[in-house]
Amino acid sequence: MKIYQTKDIRNVGIVGHGGTGKTQLVSSLLYSSGATPRFGKVAEGTTTTDWDEEEIARKISIQTGIACAEWACTLCGGNTVKINFLDLPGYSTFITETKASLIAADAALITVDAHVGAQVTTEKVWDYCAEYDIPRAFVLTWMDRDLSSFERSLESLVQVFGRTVVPLQMPIGAEKGFRGVIDLVSMKAHMYTPDGDGKAAIENIPDALKDEAEEAHERLVEMIAEGDDEMMEEFFREGTIPIEDLIPAVRKAIVSEKIVPVLMISSTRNVGSASLLTFLADVFPHPDEHSQFGFKDPGGKGDRIDRKYDDTQPLSVFAFKTLADAFSGRINYFKVKSGVLKNDATLHNFNRSIPERFQHTMVVQGKQLTEIQELHAGDIGAITKLKETITGDTLGDKAAPIYYAPAKLPEPSITFAVEPKTRADEDKIGVAIHKIMEEDPALRFSRDPQTKEFLLAGSGQQHIEVVVAKMQKRYNVNLTLKPPKVPYRETIRGKADAEGKHKKQSGGHGQFGVCRVKFEPLERGKGVEFVDDVFGGAIPKNWIPSVERGIREAAARGFLAGFPVTDFRATLYDGKYHDVDSSDMAFRIAGSLAFKEAMKTARPSLLEPVMHVEVYAPDQYSGDLMGDLSSRRGRIAGSESRGHNVIVRAQVPFSEMLSYATDLTSMTQGRATYSMEFSHYDYVPGDQADKVIAAHKAVHGEALVEEEA
Repeated sequence: MKIYQTKDIRNVGIVGHGGTGKTQLVSSLLYSSGATPRFGKVAEGTTTTDWDEEEIARKISIQTGIACAEWACTLCGGNTVKINFLDLPGYSTFITETKASLIAADAALITVDAHVGAQVTTEKVWDYCAEYDIPRAFVLTWMDRDLSSFERSLESLVQVFGRTVVPLQMPIGAEKGFRGVIDLVSMKAHMYTPDGDGKAAIENIPDALKDEAEEAHERLVEMIAEGDDEMMEEFFREGTIPIEDLIPAVRKAIVSEKIVPVLMISSTRNVGSASLLTFLADVFPHPDEHSQFGFKDPGGKGDRIDRKYDDTQPLSVFAFKTLADAFSGRINYFKVKSGVLKNDATLHNFNRSIPERFQHTMVVQGKQLTEIQELHAGDIGAITKLKETITGDTLGDKAAPIYYAPAKLPEPSITFAVEPKTRADEDKIGVAIHKIMEEDPALRFSRDPQTKEFLLAGSGQQHIEVVVAKMQKRYNVNLTLKPPKVPYRETIRGKADAEGKHKKQSGGHGQFGVCRVKFEPLERGKGVEFVDDVFGGAIPKNWIPSVERGIREAAARGFLAGFPVTDFRATLYDGKYHDVDSSDMAFRIAGSLAFKEAMKTARPSLLEPVMHVEVYAPDQYSGDLMGDLSSRRGRIAGSESRGHNVIVRAQVPFSEMLSYATDLTSMTQGRATYSMEFSHYDYVPGDQADKVIAAHKAVHGEALVEEEA
């Protein structure tokens, strides 16, 4: 592939609800453009962007897939442009991957099933596009399937996203008879041969569709002319706008997010591919039309630095995705944010303060990496074998430091205990999970200090299952999944004043430490707050941190059921010490004893995570959904009609949602979807709390083991 300038690059994120045909769409566009010699199909496991073993087996996208195509831009005098496709997951379990990688796109195609219309993830990815301030367009997929409907889908999109959603195309034929599209800008028919090469024959609009097309054309022109006095005047004077003026006006309106166009395609029969490629090349923005900025300090802090996608700017590169390949090692996908990246360049990693050598810069076509001599501002590439660079790092010219803020991802919503099957698996688990966590920032891995279990947290059960499968196939680490653990917390509802006294004499130096501490509850989410209110040297300053450490360690071990105690303030106000026998250890134990004594009278209570749940389903199931969520101790927050569908919102304890995916499928015959994210912690009802505490005592005994070391 040749080297492209910034103005000839299009970075397009392909997003949408799971099952709407994103990967098949990309495969169709790659084949039609000549980028791939074979028409890959998801059903056969031959697509370019779904190449991972788990993706092929499950027939869903799990991670970011990147590919590129070349296509002529009619508005650029026929020059060829490079279109970088980012094929992103659509199922809610893997949606954090979508948000993490969409940050590298300059525009987005939102796929919508022409049979279903807008769905839960359609709205979620719309919000991501709005957060990143990138133009977007809808593309109706599966136009050739039974019961697909352009009119019904358009109505659904307008109802959900507003009147700025306007068709840029109309279908010619319906369902199995879908054979082309009408371009409402040029007012020409693009006719296709089903199961062909995706190339269009440009013809006049069929007579039967001419009146309807002219009405749609006028509505489009009116929408474009709104807010532009000169164009509106021309429209009223002439009754239309000349095509040579309308095409750039349409582009301007889309890039400025004034309108959101609707296009359509049949990816499996390759109808509409060339028309869509022309739209992407002509209308979607090049990187320099998408503003960007960085910061002087890591993590999106400090003064803001404006930096254009410009070859003359200092070189900067942002790593937006990392892959752990069993053969190539670490692969970093990156976007050149400014300057020109030449092969064999040495860049400074600003996040880690180390140099990194870009020895073999490459472009990406699925799993195929091809070396290229240079990449210009705005382009996307890959590099292998960098020493320490991971997702979210910024690299560049050491003399012009800048930090680009990484995507803000939600915390994991589900935790499983994982158990190595053999001692050999236990020895290898640390290295294997570390490599997988490099490519998946939505994962968390830890070890429970109380139960000594390995805990793996992710976005959903399927997410965790995929990770376990990868560890077995890539690194030969075999794990057993246990039921997900509910991350309960403990807190206090009342105040307490307690003394912690540790006195021990065993010959020679003894141990002596006394502390008096007041405990009081805090607002939810405040954590543990320690206040030093000691006067007159009752406890020397160097041992006060030891008291705090003892309290925090005891709180982390829990009191009722072994879960961390949180949302309280501990105020140390008095104590005693001995010149010889007092020590760091003595005051740590004293702090721990004060905490345990206070818990006896501070009305300790159990907290449970409450999830914000959104269920999207046909409206005929709304009553059943609300009843089921209520039976799970859920609080219905409301419902909203979307065409023939309904969104039910509720707040439900996490412990009641562990089997919800299976139950929802059964309840709605697989026609509903849901999303779930952490909302807040709330008190566990008494009867439920008793069960949790009893279960803990059954495993660990009546009393917690005191750990005084």
